[in-house]
Amino acid sequence: MNKHELEELARRLEQHADYRVLRRLTSRRRYRPDPEDRSMLRKGLFLDVETTGLDHHSDAIIELAMVPFEFTTDGLVCSVGDGYDAYDDPGQPIPEAITKLTGIRDQDVAGQHIDADEVARLVEPAQLIVAHNAGFDRRFVEARFEFFTQKAWACSMREIPWRDEDMESAKQEFIAYRFGVFYDGHRAGEDCIAGIHLLAQTLPVSGRPVLATLLDSARLTTYRLWAVSAPFEARSLLKSRGYRWNAGDDGRAKAWYLDCDQQRCAEEKEFLVSEIYKRDIDLPIDKITCFERYSDRI
Repeated sequence: MNKHELEELARRLEQHADYRVLRRLTSRRRYRPDPEDRSMLRKGLFLDVETTGLDHHSDAIIELAMVPFEFTTDGLVCSVGDGYDAYDDPGQPIPEAITKLTGIRDQDVAGQHIDADEVARLVEPAQLIVAHNAGFDRRFVEARFEFFTQKAWACSMREIPWRDEDMESAKQEFIAYRFGVFYDGHRAGEDCIAGIHLLAQTLPVSGRPVLATLLDSARLTTYRLWAVSAPFEARSLLKSRGYRWNAGDDGRAKAWYLDCDQQRCAEEKEFLVSEIYKRDIDLPIDKITCFERYSDRI
């Protein structure tokens, strides 16, 4: 049975309420024409890494993939370029759990190395780097290549309200399934192609382009308010208000902190002074933009 006949069967199944058809995702060069006004065009780069573990201080990259794409300032994906995908020998055995997850074996990476010049060539023109878990990927690539610290970043997992859009999970493979496609996940190159494809879709509830929603979030300035030396007995109250605990692994003092907008920051500072410390206190506040967000520097 040829592809045309299979597609006809798929279309017939889709017409029945008891069936949902998934198609294998294939790479696409173009999603829509470039705008007539080319000043509206921007350069993006979707990035994904596979690693030996979760700690960017002690674990290593074993695969790095990057795929460039162009988009409009109002958040429409236009074209997809040639990417880069390479293994890297970590100099140590790959844990069995990582091989099971990614399919990457010791023999795949043996003697392989990421080309720093090729990475720099793709990163240099990018005006925005997107990853589906930027808090993970950014820390690993910044630890390896300093030039990543100069770029604006966005996270397609955390900065799009997937649950508000009727998605039960923010996992990329699940979201792809909800948009009618499947792919071989946990391989960096495939994840990048899938990530760009999802950015080009329309959200099912709001009706907005996925990338437009992501850009709105990335462009915001947020503030990190530190509740330093907060009393131990206040921990439950702080947690209930959305504060998170910093264990001091990043060199900062152990403390509760909250990421929020400027208005909420002012409100929370007043709350901390009146309800937690019960005295005037000068609390540290970090200003965070897309150039610092998800970096180990914040």
